[in-house]
Amino acid sequence: MDKPTRIVAQVYGYAVCLVAVITFLIATTSIISSLSDLGDPLHAGYNFQNSPSLASFQNYKMDLLRSGQQDAGASSRASYVPDDATLQAMYEAAKKEKIDKVNHDSNKSIKTSAIMVLLSLILFITHWRWMQKKTRQAS
Repeated sequence: MDKPTRIVAQVYGYAVCLVAVITFLIATTSIISSLSDLGDPLHAGYNFQNSPSLASFQNYKMDLLRSGQQDAGASSRASYVPDDATLQAMYEAAKKEKIDKVNHDSNKSIKTSAIMVLLSLILFITHWRWMQKKTRQAS
């Protein structure tokens, strides 16, 4: 009667250890990715087709001018093109917003993934020790 209980306990213990290892690997990958995004926030994430490039002011300006020409071609009225000072302010605001968003998202991901790493380590260590103790008791 003790043997089936011991087998179930072993399956449970090793399953928890396996899940903890998988969780550790996934969370570590997320931390590495987030640290990479923090290093270069302007190039992090996805660049959507409709959003202007923030690589440089000149790229931003050209993307806005192109989108204005496409909009003007679709309608009969002429599109408004702001002066360089206004475009520069728009570029700086868009760039700051992108950097702030990537920093926030990366820091949040690092914190949650670090907690998952810690929890997976605790689960693995406690269940591994428990399994070793069970193995010694069975011998």
